[in-house]
Amino acid sequence: MIERVWSARTTREGARAYADHFRRVVVPELGAIAGYRGARLMEREQDGGIEIVVVTRWQTLDAIRAFAGNEIDRAVVHDEAAALFTDHDRTVRHYGIVVADGE
Repeated sequence: MIERVWSARTTREGARAYADHFRRVVVPELGAIAGYRGARLMEREQDGGIEIVVVTRWQTLDAIRAFAGNEIDRAVVHDEAAALFTDHDRTVRHYGIVVADGE
């Protein structure tokens, strides 16, 4: 299993709007891809704004390619979502899961 990690910065209102976008658009889109295993949307207050972190779980790198294309380290951010952020990562990080408990 592989976790794909990405982050963005926004306002409180932007964070609420992104959570709605995530539920409405991102989760159904990801769910249609073979090898997708789940997602988490996390946030925290930081420097007067909100930091958003998205972690998606994938069975293989090929499953990630089905979502992101051949440049798997490139972030996939819809224009609708990008408009909500004050800044966002243009790249993502991938981590192989070594130990997982409670899942």
